[in-house]
Amino acid sequence: MKVVGINGSARKDGNTAILIRTAFKELEKEGIETELVQLAGKKINGCIACCKCFEMKNKKCIVKDDVNSCIEKMLGADGIILGSPTYFADCSAQMKALIDRVGFVSRANGDMFKRRPGAAVVAVRRGGAIHAFDTMNHFFTIGQMIIVGSSYWNEGIGREIGDVENDKEGIETMKNLGINMAWLLKKL
Repeated sequence: MKVVGINGSARKDGNTAILIRTAFKELEKEGIETELVQLAGKKINGCIACCKCFEMKNKKCIVKDDVNSCIEKMLGADGIILGSPTYFADCSAQMKALIDRVGFVSRANGDMFKRRPGAAVVAVRRGGAIHAFDTMNHFFTIGQMIIVGSSYWNEGIGREIGDVENDKEGIETMKNLGINMAWLLKKL
């Protein structure tokens, strides 16, 4: 079994990556392979509404950038974690572009992630985390995926890189998320 985490932060190995990796540790304890894909430095453009994915039905986007490599990683996983910092009360532009395009390709190909566990993870400095969390969860619900919850909303508080490690409740929430995802994967 494998879980892929997509880090939508512009900061590689920042707070969002720390939160995802905290959940990963619990998955790895249960023998589940993990892989972190970081969007920092990658070119991810928004959907151009060409609808070629509905014509081609090849599980790919016709636009040639880094989205297809993300789709491949997601298709090869049994579970998916989407993570983003909170930018102006929502997820990052890179994450939103990924959601729009991967979601459209998935719909064009019969909801290709159907019934896979998915979880949203949010790093936040102060406010807006719930909206970012909701945006990513919409990707899971429209794709007929199973949302994995935790002991609180899947968020960690911190501004500078590493600050989330001081959010004890946020770290505990990520650990519980990893435990819950491992449990669900083993039940499916």
